[in-house]
Amino acid sequence: MMRYPNPLKENGTIGFVAPSFGCGIEPYRTKFVYAQKVFAARGHGLDLGPNCYEEKGIGISNTPEACGSELTEWYCRKENDVLISCGGGELMCEILDFVDFDRIRAAAPKWYMGFSDNTNFTFLLPTLCDTASIYGPCAAAFGMEPWDTSLEDAYQMLRGKKDRVKGYPLWEKAEMSIRESENPLAPYRLTEPKTLKTYIGQRPAEKTEEITFQGRLIGGCMDCLVNLAGTCYDKVVPFAERYRDDGLIWFLESCDLTVMEMRRAIWEMKHAGWFSHIKGVLVGRPLHFGEEMMGLDQYRAVTDLLAEYQIPMVMDVDFGHLPPMMPLMCGAAGKVRVKGNDIEIQYLKK
Repeated sequence: MMRYPNPLKENGTIGFVAPSFGCGIEPYRTKFVYAQKVFAARGHGLDLGPNCYEEKGIGISNTPEACGSELTEWYCRKENDVLISCGGGELMCEILDFVDFDRIRAAAPKWYMGFSDNTNFTFLLPTLCDTASIYGPCAAAFGMEPWDTSLEDAYQMLRGKKDRVKGYPLWEKAEMSIRESENPLAPYRLTEPKTLKTYIGQRPAEKTEEITFQGRLIGGCMDCLVNLAGTCYDKVVPFAERYRDDGLIWFLESCDLTVMEMRRAIWEMKHAGWFSHIKGVLVGRPLHFGEEMMGLDQYRAVTDLLAEYQIPMVMDVDFGHLPPMMPLMCGAAGKVRVKGNDIEIQYLKK
């Protein structure tokens, strides 16, 4: 049975860890420091792990041993009520051998939130420990003035006050680094109208057609997911069997992958048995948005290989590396409703 952590209380303490990149360099340091002030102003205590400002590691904040130890200790300690990761990165997979999943499985469940490289924990919490997590913004993102609606949604989900989220009308295509170099606390530059592409198998859905489906949400960044496939941390098939009565809704997004690499990732997950009991797929906007290679685009990279399941596939959803992002409750049962460019996810928490 899936374990759902207690919500962050009004005066609860937020813990911060850096199992991937830390916040030791700009603009992340400025953003993280400001985010702490915002959380404190909302009445929360702060509990920083030892690696939050470290930049000693390769692709992560510190050594794999130090990062694995920090994540285990801060998850299991009682001095904080929820955990938010400082940021994404590149090699969080290397810390997994130093994370004590037995201790985490035995500990009281706690919300952990982060995305991108944090897939290495947000995904493994439900599949290894039957504990829900939140695929959502990292700590530095909350150093924004004012907060975007998506950040408020993520915060309210941590607070237990949000059991459904809706998509957002606009998204940011501009280079984030340019925006943050001008002002680290600047809000998103939302200029692009959100346009969903929905398919049933390979049939494009009509814009007037309302599509609903439900199942247990699972997924993350494909760059990380395929790296886990076939390893000792790959327990997806038994997870799918445990929850076969619910079925799975996969949410997938990509960072560095080209469209060819996206297609190879889908092929690998498919042949690893990950899509058994599949009920639907949500695909976030890829960082390489709009790229094509040899006639392959970001849509056919997914739909061609999954069409045989005859399931709803919703593309360019609001999550991933092109903000804003809907907070996704990984491991939770949910109901998805899509009509035209509108999407809503209701979390059922069963």
